[in-house]
Amino acid sequence: MSYKIIGDSCTDLTAEMKTENNIKIASLSMQVDDVTIIDDASFDQKRFLELIDKSPNCPKSSCPSPEAYMELYSGEDDVYVVTLSSNLSGSNNSALLAKQLYLEEHPNKNIAVIDSRSASVAQTLIARKLQELLKAGKSFHEIVTLIENFRDDMHTKFVLENLDTLRKNGRLSGLQAIIASALNIKPIMGATKEGTITKLDQARGINKALLKMAEFIEKDVIHPEERTLGIAHCNAYERALYIKDEILKRVPFKDTIIVNTGGISTMYANDGGVIISY
Repeated sequence: MSYKIIGDSCTDLTAEMKTENNIKIASLSMQVDDVTIIDDASFDQKRFLELIDKSPNCPKSSCPSPEAYMELYSGEDDVYVVTLSSNLSGSNNSALLAKQLYLEEHPNKNIAVIDSRSASVAQTLIARKLQELLKAGKSFHEIVTLIENFRDDMHTKFVLENLDTLRKNGRLSGLQAIIASALNIKPIMGATKEGTITKLDQARGINKALLKMAEFIEKDVIHPEERTLGIAHCNAYERALYIKDEILKRVPFKDTIIVNTGGISTMYANDGGVIISY
């Protein structure tokens, strides 16, 4: 059976994955004041960060339309869709509506819409696991069960260098943001099992926050020798290498991937942010 993996554009693909014909991307868009940016291959991270920095307003995003997903559903027999957490974006709902509409016309099609309950490199790891299961010759229904179990066992954590987006979207008051900035406080955040965001801890200084995140990972990871460590960074490659080394000193992961954030992940992480999934 032929297959296709579709990720919404919060799926931060590796360079190799970007060249593979059976992986497609459904683009979200971002709005900063009166400027609209499509999250596709033309995305300019530097320009986007400059726009965010200069704007007093929080950037907004728009998910792919059901029609955009339906266009991508055509062709291959089996289709697997990996979306940003349904608690963070309407992308998952759009993909599900597209599935319902598409199956009315093509009832024999196999379409699985997988809510990552996370974002960024977590979606990348799910897409990679799908590739692994497909290459192993698993059936569509086997893959759906196995990938949902894989998703449920995943963890995502991240450290923010820049708190402006949290301030602008109301998750951090102006006074809190000023105090945090003055004291150089960096929050360590995580994804809940439901796909929402929670604060795990905080530390003074980015390196201390990264080390504290590494300690969290050491405590809650299970069977790391069977897992891939995924790291996404927003304009912070050296920082990604630093946290990779610190984590691997503590935890023997099977392998590691490092990706740069695309548009939607950049909007969430902001300049200097680091996202870890495993």
